[in-house]
Amino acid sequence: MQVITTVQDMLALRASWTQTGRLSPARTQNRARRAHEAPQVGLVPTMGYLHEGHLSLVRQARAENDILTTSIFVNPTQFGPHEDLARYPRDLPRDLRLLEECGVDVVFTPTPDDMYPPGFVTYVEPTGPLVTMAEGASRPGHFRGVATIVLKLFQIIRPEQAYFGQKDAQQVAVIERMIADLHLPISLRTHPTMRETDGLAMSSRNAYLQPDVRAASTVLYQALLAGQATFENSPATGPAGVVQAMQDTVAGEPRARLDYAEVRDPVTFLPLNTLRSPALLLIAATLGNTRLIDNFLLRADGTWETGKTRE
Repeated sequence: MQVITTVQDMLALRASWTQTGRLSPARTQNRARRAHEAPQVGLVPTMGYLHEGHLSLVRQARAENDILTTSIFVNPTQFGPHEDLARYPRDLPRDLRLLEECGVDVVFTPTPDDMYPPGFVTYVEPTGPLVTMAEGASRPGHFRGVATIVLKLFQIIRPEQAYFGQKDAQQVAVIERMIADLHLPISLRTHPTMRETDGLAMSSRNAYLQPDVRAASTVLYQALLAGQATFENSPATGPAGVVQAMQDTVAGEPRARLDYAEVRDPVTFLPLNTLRSPALLLIAATLGNTRLIDNFLLRADGTWETGKTRE
């Protein structure tokens, strides 16, 4: 596994990945059927402090690509002035060990000064409800930072496929829209939210949770279950009934402060006026000093994506 720390070195390595370039041993046996094609490159962008949610993306990407690149970069432009950039958990040696065990070929770990050098002024600025609602309302400028860093990674690594988790549903929608709007030749692959056995969505920020707060943090999952049950069993109550069910659940946990509970279209992020598929149940709340998000997706075919539990 190679660890690349500068943009210039990553650009040079990417340029070397031609039809005869080095392939991962895990994928060499599959090249016979694609002997006249350049190797397919996959990218799993992360901010590090990896958990099973990240690793599930890595394993999926490893199975589907000839060359697998993972990035580890705590992106300063997606954090607000009073958010947790300075204390965001980091453990690069552990992350590198886990990625090597998963068969990653290249880990890209640039510095902020390399990604945003002096004089940097060009940002990707998504607009409309997709970036002003839900997380966009609570974290102004967040998706500007997300879209900018993801496009930069796409330009540097030039993957054919990129992998993201459903837990960050609005981020996925923003990136899907950016790929379509800018005609990027990239396939976005989304993997279900990975959950602890008690339902808590895996997140690097779970490391902040003290034991008593950790026990209370399952209220987000319980609220989504209550919203799902109302959606299915009491459709006449409409979106307001689903939202009320989620709000009532969170209200029963004194250690939780609700930010929002909403029912939105998973593509446009406009609020739903009636209950239909597809739909996205969204929730954000603060437990102690830690802000957590979660969601359930109702697909267009009427089936739910609620995540997978750690085995």
